[in-house]
Amino acid sequence: MDTVHFVIDKPQRWDSSFDPDMSEADVTRLMALRPFSEMDLEKFSKRTPLSGILKNDARIRRFKNGEIIVRAGDYGSSAFLVLSGHARVVLNPGLPASMLGRRKSQRKGLFEIVAQLWTNPRDPEVRTEAELEQDSGVKARSGSKGAGVFLQDVPRILDEHKTATMSAGDFFGEIAALSRTSRTATIFAVGDATELLEIRWQGLRDLLRFDVHLRHHIDRIYRERTLATHLREIPIFKRLSDEQLKRVIEQTQFGTYGDYDWSGDYKRLAKEGKHSPEKETIIAQEGDYPNGVVLIRSGFARLSQKFGHGHRTLNYLGAGCEFGLREIAHNWRHPADAVPFQQTLRVIGYTHVIVVPTAVMEEVVLPTVAESALPPIFTPGELAETEVSETTRTLDAGAKIGPELMEFLTENRFFNGSSTMVIDLERCTRCDDCVRACATTNEGNPRFLRHGQISGRIMVANSCMHCADPVCLIGCPTGAIHRGQVGGEVIVNQATCIGCSICSNNCPYEAIRMVEIREEDGAFMVDKDMRPIVKATKCDKCSDQIGGPACERSCPHGALKRMDMNNLDAFAKWLHR
Repeated sequence: MDTVHFVIDKPQRWDSSFDPDMSEADVTRLMALRPFSEMDLEKFSKRTPLSGILKNDARIRRFKNGEIIVRAGDYGSSAFLVLSGHARVVLNPGLPASMLGRRKSQRKGLFEIVAQLWTNPRDPEVRTEAELEQDSGVKARSGSKGAGVFLQDVPRILDEHKTATMSAGDFFGEIAALSRTSRTATIFAVGDATELLEIRWQGLRDLLRFDVHLRHHIDRIYRERTLATHLREIPIFKRLSDEQLKRVIEQTQFGTYGDYDWSGDYKRLAKEGKHSPEKETIIAQEGDYPNGVVLIRSGFARLSQKFGHGHRTLNYLGAGCEFGLREIAHNWRHPADAVPFQQTLRVIGYTHVIVVPTAVMEEVVLPTVAESALPPIFTPGELAETEVSETTRTLDAGAKIGPELMEFLTENRFFNGSSTMVIDLERCTRCDDCVRACATTNEGNPRFLRHGQISGRIMVANSCMHCADPVCLIGCPTGAIHRGQVGGEVIVNQATCIGCSICSNNCPYEAIRMVEIREEDGAFMVDKDMRPIVKATKCDKCSDQIGGPACERSCPHGALKRMDMNNLDAFAKWLHR
């Protein structure tokens, strides 16, 4: 008898539409509007036509007067096109955090901290009226069509804040969506007839791939609004004149690599145990000609070097790091002894880079840099691999913490954490003082679990890492989960959290829990349909405590430490203390 196999359809590009209610009539209307009416339909592939992108990767949204469209500081994965009506961009001063649906940054006094020992509620996850009270200038709404935050007094805001108007045809949000950086401004609707087309990043990516005009438009906006400021922050570009900087900007190239939705893929691979550096997209390869300096704008990349028949991870590079400068500077000073790239740069997850071509570096940038500020030239011993330079020692974090631990941190993407909880198991006595301190600080509710993945004597505990690339922030409809104003910690505003679970589902480290909340008498809070009210909870790094994280302060043996995993020198020092 023949074996019968269970057959399923292969997942397709548009199995999941951005808006299932998008109709053919809507698509026809959009195709008649600029910029879509000016696009060459023949340039699009048959599998990904323009009409298909608009039907499956876009949705038409209507906003009421004062409704916030995007907030400064939010992370988003979509761009917007104004179809009709008007939107206002808040320039300076920006709106206060409380009006954006966020929690006010406020530390407790000494007496309040001590009083936590006897005033904490008896029942878990109790919320007081004060915690759920919203700013008088903002109002949250949730419903079948989503959730929003409204500004209550638009005329007063327009009087007190400098704003700019956007009308039909204006495009915004594309830079933050493509480069995975935070929104730079708050934009809200004015009037009740504001209609926008929201395009998720997959559709935006395909539009840029097939339509050269839109790609040039976005590149121009990026160069005008963002690139000059970013380059001025990098030491080697600081001495450039305005004219020289303009020449650099004109030649600079942009690139995005990897999977934008890396967190979902990471969860799947983690369960299957199939992490493999060889499958990561290569940005620049060891042995290739150095065609430009690579500047990491956002995301992370793995720095590796050939070792036997494979590669050994030296380090990982995050936002603000560069690759290839030493090789290009060496070749500029010693053209007769030119060297190729000495390491390989691979994408981890999703990475957005800026590439300044070698010719521009040699003609414009390097002549303005003092000799003492240039990286050292390569010695014959380095190239023959008979000596290790100080520069290589600095790059080779794996040598400082051990290659196994280096691979452990990289494969599990713990480098994303700016406040990762690491525990030295040789010092930890399992006394649980850290858990009790966390519970006391958070009204009887511990916000982490003292277990996690282990490598040797090091455990990375299951606690919010306050990531450099906080994918949990993407898609929150009310801005309830956000970065704090002072320390940049990721926190949740209980007043505007609607319990949608988007942040919890997005978190690749399972550090956000959804809990049913209670009133002060212990009864569960319910909505008008008598369903329990759910809120997102997580570690907020004790942002309201004078001394910082209680878990770290309470450990009697110094076994627990909150670490910025992009500072591996500090991590190595802690390991070998």
